[in-house]
Amino acid sequence: MSTAGIAASAGPLLVIAAALFSLGAGMLSELVIARSLPRLGALPAGRTRITTAALSCFLGAALALRFGADWVLPAFLVLGVLAVQLARIDLSLHLLPNPLIGTLLISGLALLAVSSAATAGWPGFLRAVAGAAVLFVAFLILALVSPQGIGMGDVKLAAPVGLYLGHLGWGQVFYGGALSFVVGGIASLIAARRQQPGKPAEVAFGPSLLASALGLVLFTS
Repeated sequence: MSTAGIAASAGPLLVIAAALFSLGAGMLSELVIARSLPRLGALPAGRTRITTAALSCFLGAALALRFGADWVLPAFLVLGVLAVQLARIDLSLHLLPNPLIGTLLISGLALLAVSSAATAGWPGFLRAVAGAAVLFVAFLILALVSPQGIGMGDVKLAAPVGLYLGHLGWGQVFYGGALSFVVGGIASLIAARRQQPGKPAEVAFGPSLLASALGLVLFTS
């Protein structure tokens, strides 16, 4: 089915339900993160929580429009919710917690497996698993060659990102990895222009990787 056809199949109720689910799941995830990972600090400030809630809600609606009433939608809703939280933490702490990355990877594997079982789409699932391995290995090599460029947290995050992009196709895996460096480079330039004299510009790479992946998810088929 074309992207237009998929979007047309998403009725208003589905879009609203997906947006509300993502909003609630995002708010709940912040509470769980604050309680289960105390080293990350308490709940973020009110303005940050409003921003992450709005982003989660928007992504939920956008993903429902993208996939419609498809078995794969729950998997991508989880991606949207956890991507917002991972980006928030990386931007503020320059850290990508292993428990969150593991949750994204395991839930993605489980939900994509359910989708494949329901639709007999096992080739897509196998491609997703291969995409996770390929992007993880590619980022690992880059991290070993240039450790100042990306950290091991980014390497680990590449696995679930590759999983979701691999479900869509090999082109998305390639362009997701490449586009993340373009977005990261732009972010580095902006940070360098805004940095205070005498202080190095530190730019979190995780948000660039996640934003690139979500952009490809939403705008490619």
